[in-house]
Amino acid sequence: MTTPTIALTEYLHKLGVDQDKDFLQESVRIMSQMLMELEVEQQTGAARHERTPERKTQRNGYREREWLTRVGEIDLRIPKLRSGSYYPSLLEPRRRAEQALLAVVQQAYVEGVSTRKVDDLLQAMGLTGFDKSAVSRTCKALDEVVKEFR
Repeated sequence: MTTPTIALTEYLHKLGVDQDKDFLQESVRIMSQMLMELEVEQQTGAARHERTPERKTQRNGYREREWLTRVGEIDLRIPKLRSGSYYPSLLEPRRRAEQALLAVVQQAYVEGVSTRKVDDLLQAMGLTGFDKSAVSRTCKALDEVVKEFR
């Protein structure tokens, strides 16, 4: 008799889930890929490799993109189309959150907080990949806006 954890481990191994990676992270990646495939099927009017008269466009490979989430960094393969464009709906809310984060970083810079302290604050919030040089680049955009205002 096998225990449920052994059965789950075997099942994940069959799916190709790396045992070293976090289960939640891999689950989010798999579900995101499935969601993008469904969205592209709806947009093109046909499933992958399917030939129908309702087809509006064809696929044209994938583009790689890293997606920062609460469960960690996820590597996505976003489908490309030959004519038209596709942007996953699951990434849309991220844009607003990213803009809000950049506004916080810029406000901290305006208030006189050092780039190292902003980096420490972001790491305390669990955000990685935003080092002090990224904070400086973000604040350079703010400097340009101030120059235009003057």
